[in-house]
Amino acid sequence: MQPEYLAMLIGEFIALFVAILWTACALGSEAGSKRIGVPMYNVWIQLFSLCVGLVICWGTSGHLLPPYADRATWLFLLLSGVVGFFIGDYCLYKCYSLIGSRFGQLFMTLAPMFSAFAAWVMLGQTLSWCSLLAMGVTLGGIALSVVGRGADRKLSFQLPLKGILLGIVAGICQGVGLIISKLGMDSYQAAVPVGAWSKMANFVPFYSNMIRCIAGLTCFLFLLTFTGQLKTLHGSLRDKKGVLGLAVAVICGPGIGVGFSLLAVQYTSAGIASTLMALTPVLILLPSHLIFKEKISKQSIIGACISVIGVSMFFLL
Repeated sequence: MQPEYLAMLIGEFIALFVAILWTACALGSEAGSKRIGVPMYNVWIQLFSLCVGLVICWGTSGHLLPPYADRATWLFLLLSGVVGFFIGDYCLYKCYSLIGSRFGQLFMTLAPMFSAFAAWVMLGQTLSWCSLLAMGVTLGGIALSVVGRGADRKLSFQLPLKGILLGIVAGICQGVGLIISKLGMDSYQAAVPVGAWSKMANFVPFYSNMIRCIAGLTCFLFLLTFTGQLKTLHGSLRDKKGVLGLAVAVICGPGIGVGFSLLAVQYTSAGIASTLMALTPVLILLPSHLIFKEKISKQSIIGACISVIGVSMFFLL
Protein backbone atom coordinates (compact mmCIF):
# COMPACT_ATOMS: atom_id res chain seq x y z
CA MET A 1 0.00 0.00 0.00
CA GLN A 2 1.39 3.42 -1.01
CA PRO A 3 2.18 5.78 1.91
CA GLU A 4 0.05 8.53 0.34
CA TYR A 5 -2.95 6.21 0.02
CA LEU A 6 -2.47 4.95 3.57
CA ALA A 7 -2.33 8.54 4.87
CA MET A 8 -5.58 9.41 3.07
CA LEU A 9 -7.24 6.26 4.44
CA ILE A 10 -6.17 7.19 7.98
CA GLY A 11 -7.54 10.71 7.44
CA GLU A 12 -10.86 9.33 6.22
CA PHE A 13 -11.19 7.07 9.27
CA ILE A 14 -10.35 10.02 11.55
CA ALA A 15 -12.97 12.18 9.80
CA LEU A 16 -15.59 9.45 10.25
CA PHE A 17 -14.60 9.20 13.93
CA VAL A 18 -15.09 12.97 14.21
CA ALA A 19 -18.61 12.60 12.76
CA ILE A 20 -19.32 10.06 15.51
CA LEU A 21 -17.92 12.47 18.10
CA TRP A 22 -20.11 15.31 16.76
CA THR A 23 -23.10 12.97 17.00
CA ALA A 24 -22.34 12.18 20.66
CA CYS A 25 -21.76 15.88 21.31
CA ALA A 26 -25.18 16.76 19.84
CA LEU A 27 -26.96 14.08 21.87
CA GLY A 28 -25.16 15.13 25.06
CA SER A 29 -25.96 18.79 24.36
CA GLU A 30 -29.65 18.02 23.91
CA ALA A 31 -29.81 16.11 27.18
CA GLY A 32 -27.66 18.60 29.11
CA SER A 33 -29.21 21.84 27.86
CA LYS A 34 -32.74 20.61 28.53
CA ARG A 35 -31.93 19.88 32.18
CA ILE A 36 -29.43 22.64 33.00
CA GLY A 37 -30.88 25.42 30.88
CA VAL A 38 -29.54 26.83 27.61
CA PRO A 39 -27.69 29.95 28.91
CA MET A 40 -26.06 28.15 31.85
CA TYR A 41 -25.19 25.15 29.68
CA ASN A 42 -23.45 27.48 27.22
CA VAL A 43 -21.48 29.14 30.02
CA TRP A 44 -20.02 25.79 31.08
CA ILE A 45 -19.23 24.79 27.49
CA GLN A 46 -17.51 28.11 26.73
CA LEU A 47 -15.66 28.08 30.05
CA PHE A 48 -14.20 24.64 29.37
CA SER A 49 -13.22 25.59 25.83
CA LEU A 50 -11.53 28.73 27.16
CA CYS A 51 -9.59 26.68 29.71
CA VAL A 52 -8.38 24.38 26.92
CA GLY A 53 -7.25 27.44 24.97
CA LEU A 54 -5.41 28.86 27.97
CA VAL A 55 -3.55 25.58 28.47
CA ILE A 56 -2.55 25.48 24.80
CA CYS A 57 -1.39 29.12 24.83
CA TRP A 58 0.60 28.69 28.03
CA GLY A 59 2.11 25.37 27.00
CA THR A 60 3.17 26.42 23.50
CA SER A 61 4.05 30.10 23.82
CA GLY A 62 4.38 30.84 27.54
CA HIS A 63 1.59 33.44 27.23
CA LEU A 64 -1.91 33.20 28.63
CA LEU A 65 -3.33 35.21 25.72
CA PRO A 66 -2.74 34.56 21.99
CA PRO A 67 0.69 36.00 21.10
CA TYR A 68 1.08 38.53 18.24
CA ALA A 69 -2.70 38.99 17.85
CA ASP A 70 -3.30 42.61 16.85
CA ARG A 71 -6.41 44.79 17.25
CA ALA A 72 -7.95 43.73 13.91
CA THR A 73 -7.48 40.06 14.83
CA TRP A 74 -9.21 40.53 18.17
CA LEU A 75 -12.09 42.53 16.65
CA PHE A 76 -12.82 39.98 13.92
CA LEU A 77 -12.56 36.98 16.21
CA LEU A 78 -14.57 38.56 19.02
CA LEU A 79 -17.30 39.41 16.49
CA SER A 80 -17.15 35.84 15.21
CA GLY A 81 -17.58 34.60 18.79
CA VAL A 82 -20.65 36.78 19.29
CA VAL A 83 -22.21 35.59 16.03
CA GLY A 84 -21.21 31.92 16.15
CA PHE A 85 -20.95 31.06 19.85
CA PHE A 86 -23.41 33.43 21.50
CA ILE A 87 -26.24 33.87 18.99
CA GLY A 88 -25.63 30.67 17.01
CA ASP A 89 -25.13 28.28 19.92
CA TYR A 90 -27.97 29.80 21.91
CA CYS A 91 -30.34 29.26 18.98
CA LEU A 92 -28.97 25.76 18.35
CA TYR A 93 -29.41 24.52 21.93
CA LYS A 94 -32.79 26.23 22.19
CA CYS A 95 -33.68 24.46 18.96
CA TYR A 96 -32.62 21.15 20.57
CA SER A 97 -35.05 21.74 23.42
CA LEU A 98 -37.95 22.27 20.99
CA ILE A 99 -37.35 19.82 18.14
CA GLY A 100 -34.41 17.68 19.31
CA SER A 101 -30.78 17.37 18.24
CA ARG A 102 -31.72 15.18 15.27
CA PHE A 103 -33.49 18.03 13.50
CA GLY A 104 -31.11 20.61 14.98
CA GLN A 105 -28.17 18.90 13.26
CA LEU A 106 -30.18 18.71 10.05
CA PHE A 107 -30.54 22.51 10.03
CA MET A 108 -26.80 22.84 10.61
CA THR A 109 -26.31 21.48 7.07
CA LEU A 110 -27.38 24.99 6.05
CA ALA A 111 -24.06 26.37 7.35
CA PRO A 112 -22.02 25.73 4.15
CA MET A 113 -24.70 27.49 2.11
CA PHE A 114 -24.61 30.59 4.28
CA SER A 115 -20.80 30.42 4.37
CA ALA A 116 -20.83 30.58 0.58
CA PHE A 117 -23.15 33.60 0.65
CA ALA A 118 -21.04 35.31 3.32
CA ALA A 119 -17.85 34.65 1.34
CA TRP A 120 -19.53 36.15 -1.73
CA VAL A 121 -20.51 39.29 0.20
CA MET A 122 -17.44 39.75 2.45
CA LEU A 123 -14.60 38.19 0.48
CA GLY A 124 -15.73 38.78 -3.09
CA GLN A 125 -15.72 35.06 -3.90
CA THR A 126 -17.89 33.89 -6.78
CA LEU A 127 -20.94 31.66 -6.41
CA SER A 128 -20.56 28.87 -8.97
CA TRP A 129 -23.43 26.89 -10.45
CA CYS A 130 -22.13 23.90 -8.45
CA SER A 131 -22.61 25.85 -5.21
CA LEU A 132 -26.10 26.90 -6.23
CA LEU A 133 -26.96 23.30 -7.09
CA ALA A 134 -25.59 22.14 -3.72
CA MET A 135 -27.76 24.74 -1.98
CA GLY A 136 -30.83 23.48 -3.78
CA VAL A 137 -30.13 19.85 -2.88
CA THR A 138 -29.49 20.73 0.78
CA LEU A 139 -32.69 22.77 1.03
CA GLY A 140 -34.63 19.97 -0.69
CA GLY A 141 -33.41 17.42 1.85
CA ILE A 142 -34.36 19.63 4.78
CA ALA A 143 -37.78 20.40 3.28
CA LEU A 144 -38.45 16.69 2.78
CA SER A 145 -37.66 16.07 6.46
CA VAL A 146 -39.75 18.85 8.00
CA VAL A 147 -42.70 19.17 5.61
CA GLY A 148 -45.45 16.57 5.34
CA ARG A 149 -49.17 16.15 4.79
CA GLY A 150 -51.55 16.59 7.70
CA ALA A 151 -54.92 14.96 8.28
CA ASP A 152 -56.47 17.29 5.66
CA ARG A 153 -53.83 16.14 3.12
CA LYS A 154 -52.42 19.66 2.92
CA LEU A 155 -48.69 20.31 3.13
CA SER A 156 -47.60 21.70 6.49
CA PHE A 157 -44.64 21.81 8.83
CA GLN A 158 -44.31 18.71 11.01
CA LEU A 159 -42.30 20.67 13.59
CA PRO A 160 -42.97 23.78 15.72
CA LEU A 161 -42.30 26.88 13.62
CA LYS A 162 -40.23 28.41 16.44
CA GLY A 163 -37.91 25.40 16.44
CA ILE A 164 -37.51 25.62 12.66
CA LEU A 165 -36.68 29.33 12.81
CA LEU A 166 -34.15 28.78 15.60
CA GLY A 167 -32.50 26.02 13.56
CA ILE A 168 -32.27 28.27 10.50
CA VAL A 169 -30.74 31.12 12.54
CA ALA A 170 -28.24 28.67 14.07
CA GLY A 171 -27.22 27.56 10.56
CA ILE A 172 -26.88 31.17 9.41
CA CYS A 173 -24.72 32.12 12.40
CA GLN A 174 -22.53 29.04 12.00
CA GLY A 175 -21.88 29.86 8.33
CA VAL A 176 -21.38 33.61 8.74
CA GLY A 177 -19.31 33.15 11.90
CA LEU A 178 -16.96 30.86 9.98
CA ILE A 179 -16.22 33.51 7.35
CA ILE A 180 -15.67 36.19 10.01
CA SER A 181 -13.29 33.74 11.72
CA LYS A 182 -11.39 33.38 8.45
CA LEU A 183 -11.00 37.16 8.29
CA GLY A 184 -9.68 37.10 11.84
CA MET A 185 -7.24 34.25 11.21
CA ASP A 186 -6.00 35.90 8.00
CA SER A 187 -5.36 39.06 10.02
CA TYR A 188 -3.64 36.96 12.71
CA GLN A 189 -1.36 35.32 10.15
CA ALA A 190 -0.38 38.72 8.78
CA ALA A 191 0.45 39.95 12.30
CA VAL A 192 2.76 37.03 13.18
CA PRO A 193 6.45 37.76 12.45
CA VAL A 194 7.89 35.65 9.64
CA GLY A 195 10.42 34.01 11.94
CA ALA A 196 7.74 32.91 14.41
CA TRP A 197 5.25 31.52 11.90
CA SER A 198 6.68 27.98 11.79
CA LYS A 199 5.99 27.65 15.52
CA MET A 200 2.61 29.36 15.38
CA ALA A 201 1.08 27.83 12.24
CA ASN A 202 -0.45 24.73 13.84
CA PHE A 203 -1.85 26.61 16.84
CA VAL A 204 -3.44 29.68 15.20
CA PRO A 205 -6.84 27.89 14.94
CA PHE A 206 -6.71 27.07 18.67
CA TYR A 207 -5.64 30.59 19.64
CA SER A 208 -8.38 32.01 17.40
CA ASN A 209 -10.99 29.73 18.95
CA MET A 210 -9.89 30.91 22.38
CA ILE A 211 -10.65 34.53 21.47
CA ARG A 212 -14.05 33.47 20.15
CA CYS A 213 -14.72 31.67 23.44
CA ILE A 214 -13.91 34.84 25.39
CA ALA A 215 -16.63 36.64 23.44
CA GLY A 216 -19.15 33.82 23.83
CA LEU A 217 -18.53 33.36 27.55
CA THR A 218 -18.71 37.11 28.25
CA CYS A 219 -22.01 37.46 26.38
CA PHE A 220 -23.61 34.51 28.19
CA LEU A 221 -22.45 35.80 31.58
CA PHE A 222 -24.03 39.17 30.76
CA LEU A 223 -27.23 37.36 29.76
CA LEU A 224 -27.33 35.42 33.04
CA THR A 225 -26.68 38.63 34.99
CA PHE A 226 -29.38 40.52 33.09
CA THR A 227 -31.95 37.75 33.65
CA GLY A 228 -31.00 37.24 37.31
CA GLN A 229 -29.83 33.65 36.78
CA LEU A 230 -26.14 34.15 37.55
CA LYS A 231 -26.58 33.25 41.22
CA THR A 232 -27.99 29.84 40.22
CA LEU A 233 -25.07 29.00 37.90
CA HIS A 234 -23.15 26.85 40.42
CA GLY A 235 -26.32 25.06 41.51
CA SER A 236 -26.98 24.01 37.91
CA LEU A 237 -24.29 21.34 38.28
CA ARG A 238 -26.33 19.49 40.91
CA ASP A 239 -28.39 17.83 38.19
CA LYS A 240 -26.44 14.61 37.65
CA LYS A 241 -28.05 13.71 34.32
CA GLY A 242 -27.52 17.25 33.07
CA VAL A 243 -23.86 17.14 34.11
CA LEU A 244 -23.46 13.77 32.36
CA GLY A 245 -24.81 15.26 29.13
CA LEU A 246 -22.52 18.26 29.59
CA ALA A 247 -19.51 16.01 30.15
CA VAL A 248 -20.23 13.97 27.00
CA ALA A 249 -20.65 17.15 24.94
CA VAL A 250 -17.50 18.75 26.34
CA ILE A 251 -15.31 15.69 25.80
CA CYS A 252 -16.61 14.90 22.32
CA GLY A 253 -16.80 18.52 21.18
CA PRO A 254 -14.15 21.01 22.34
CA GLY A 255 -12.30 18.31 24.27
CA ILE A 256 -11.11 16.03 21.46
CA GLY A 257 -13.45 16.62 18.52
CA VAL A 258 -11.89 19.90 17.40
CA GLY A 259 -8.37 18.50 17.55
CA PHE A 260 -9.27 15.36 15.58
CA SER A 261 -11.08 17.44 12.94
CA LEU A 262 -7.88 19.41 12.33
CA LEU A 263 -5.91 16.15 12.27
CA ALA A 264 -8.25 14.68 9.65
CA VAL A 265 -7.61 17.61 7.30
CA GLN A 266 -3.86 17.09 7.67
CA TYR A 267 -4.09 13.46 6.49
CA THR A 268 -6.67 13.73 3.70
CA SER A 269 -8.20 16.42 1.49
CA ALA A 270 -10.37 19.05 3.13
CA GLY A 271 -13.29 18.17 0.84
CA ILE A 272 -13.35 14.49 1.75
CA ALA A 273 -12.81 15.22 5.46
CA SER A 274 -15.56 17.85 5.53
CA THR A 275 -17.99 15.53 3.76
CA LEU A 276 -17.38 12.64 6.16
CA MET A 277 -17.59 14.93 9.18
CA ALA A 278 -20.95 16.22 7.88
CA LEU A 279 -22.56 12.78 8.25
CA THR A 280 -23.90 13.65 11.72
CA PRO A 281 -27.54 14.19 10.57
CA VAL A 282 -27.57 10.60 9.31
CA LEU A 283 -25.56 9.01 12.13
CA ILE A 284 -27.76 10.64 14.77
CA LEU A 285 -30.98 8.98 13.57
CA LEU A 286 -30.54 5.60 15.29
CA PRO A 287 -29.25 6.88 18.68
CA SER A 288 -32.05 9.48 18.74
CA HIS A 289 -34.53 6.65 18.36
CA LEU A 290 -32.85 4.50 21.02
CA ILE A 291 -32.12 7.24 23.59
CA PHE A 292 -34.99 9.71 23.16
CA LYS A 293 -37.54 7.26 21.69
CA GLU A 294 -38.07 9.48 18.64
CA LYS A 295 -39.99 8.04 15.72
CA ILE A 296 -37.82 7.91 12.59
CA SER A 297 -39.79 7.86 9.34
CA LYS A 298 -38.51 6.80 5.93
CA GLN A 299 -39.12 10.37 4.76
CA SER A 300 -36.85 11.83 7.45
CA ILE A 301 -34.10 9.30 6.66
CA ILE A 302 -34.23 10.12 2.95
CA GLY A 303 -34.32 13.86 3.73
CA ALA A 304 -31.27 13.64 6.01
CA CYS A 305 -29.33 11.68 3.37
CA ILE A 306 -30.23 14.20 0.66
CA SER A 307 -29.14 17.13 2.83
CA VAL A 308 -25.78 15.43 3.51
CA ILE A 309 -25.36 14.87 -0.24
CA GLY A 310 -25.99 18.58 -0.71
CA VAL A 311 -23.30 19.43 1.84
CA SER A 312 -20.82 17.06 0.16
CA MET A 313 -21.41 18.82 -3.16
CA PHE A 314 -20.05 22.07 -1.67
CA PHE A 315 -16.71 20.39 -0.98
CA LEU A 316 -16.37 17.84 -3.79
CA LEU A 317 -17.69 19.56 -6.93
